[in-house]
Amino acid sequence: MKFTGMRRNFAWCLWGLWLAGGAAHALSTDKDQPIEIEADAAQLDKTKQVTIYTGNVVVTQGSIRMTGDKLTVYYDDNQQLKDAYLDGRPAYFKQRPDGQNVDFEGWALKMEYHAKENLLHLIDQAKLKQGDQVMTGARISYDTERSLLTARGTAAKAGPEGGRPATPGGRVKIIIPPKKKQ
Repeated sequence: MKFTGMRRNFAWCLWGLWLAGGAAHALSTDKDQPIEIEADAAQLDKTKQVTIYTGNVVVTQGSIRMTGDKLTVYYDDNQQLKDAYLDGRPAYFKQRPDGQNVDFEGWALKMEYHAKENLLHLIDQAKLKQGDQVMTGARISYDTERSLLTARGTAAKAGPEGGRPATPGGRVKIIIPPKKKQ
């Protein structure tokens, strides 16, 4: 599903959050800011080209703020970001887009960014929010190259004799508030 206008802004902010150099609608100054990572512990393995941060992880870069329990960052041979995985209860991010006075916020138990594929995934109890606009689902993915945002729910378990579900399934839900009156 392609998004335009305000709805597409949700997607644009996401990929810039993964230390990849800033998104088109992110604060244009974010990519020029230093990346600060704080954690209770860090382990760098130069042979495997991975750094693991654990315990109260906080990542900031300009208006970007991410928090979680564990951040694992893989680099390529040129020390460029390859993949990043953030786990939390839930993991959280926020970012201020250019020209906006409301932050984008996202939550999920797991967040993944795959730089070479231009893919960002919010996995398990995923939620995106900007102001009154909200999107929830089991998994929300964004293809940064094609500006394609997809959301999936979880399959509902069938009720007795295959009828309606006994418990509500994890369906995708999008809330778009009415346009404010002038």
